[in-house]
Amino acid sequence: MLKSPEKPTLTIQQHILTEQQRFPEASGEFSFLLSGITLASKLIQAQVRRAGLGNILGAAGEENVQGELQQKLDVYANDVMIDKLSCRRSVGILASEENECAVMMPHDTADASYAVIFDPLDGSSNIDVNVSVGTTFSIFRRPVGPQYDDPNTWILQNGTQQIAAGYVVYGSSTIMVYTVGNGVHGFTLDPAVGAFVMSHENMKMPEQGKYYSVNEAYRDNFPTQYRTFLEGLRRGELGTKYGSRYIGSMVADFHRTLLRGGVFLYPPTSDHANGKLRLLYEANPIAMIAEQAGGVATNGKSRILDIKPEAIHQRTPLVVGSRKEMDYFQSLSE
Repeated sequence: MLKSPEKPTLTIQQHILTEQQRFPEASGEFSFLLSGITLASKLIQAQVRRAGLGNILGAAGEENVQGELQQKLDVYANDVMIDKLSCRRSVGILASEENECAVMMPHDTADASYAVIFDPLDGSSNIDVNVSVGTTFSIFRRPVGPQYDDPNTWILQNGTQQIAAGYVVYGSSTIMVYTVGNGVHGFTLDPAVGAFVMSHENMKMPEQGKYYSVNEAYRDNFPTQYRTFLEGLRRGELGTKYGSRYIGSMVADFHRTLLRGGVFLYPPTSDHANGKLRLLYEANPIAMIAEQAGGVATNGKSRILDIKPEAIHQRTPLVVGSRKEMDYFQSLSE
């Protein structure tokens, strides 16, 4: 008896080409742009996987614009992202966590259509202890009109103007999750063929989970709303007593939340009243993915995607998760 054929393998490039049909004016530019991100992520994951074998572990000896000590892999990942995206003529502006200012592309930006904002290696301090790290990215279209010739206007747009967002987790496997506003899809890197293959189609965040994720070492410095929320979860206010899971790499913590539900929190504290996560290249892409998957993302007071950014490295608190937990959190502010 003949076996039914297996479901055809769908690579991320094939999926991107299909999704590009939603942007008929792109003429192949959009898929070529995203191919730069997938190529860069393959090179980054190769270095992450052999980090203990080469001279790439540890600090690079300099601080980035955030005042954080750069790791050698931070520098490598940043250089790779810039290199692989700068040769895409559709890209006019690049902005990175590691660079103080946006990077103008050397080619004629009058022909460029997109700005790409990214954190090349989220959680890089965990590399030395073999904990998952990641990359986040956000893509905006160039605003139309002579008043938008200032490159900062490309970048300082509300998160609702993102046309694509995603992240890569470098863990037990390497997975890229992305959205172009038409659902959330995950692709796992198959080392046998060197391609990202569809592994999680049309991802949906569960309506409720059983874990919360937060650095509780700073709990005493959280605002009252956050402390009350966490106490309620532990008491079982939502019908189940929650457990705590915290990795310390935002991308990895959110990825678990996306798959299993629950909530991830990075609250403001007395020392960091505006939060510590960056709005443009961390909170915005995560918020877009969360909403596309049925979840909710706020800064504790308002929707993340509605925040009008004022600076490239603007920080924000972040609370993101399943709808039931988020409804409970928001009810505590009333």
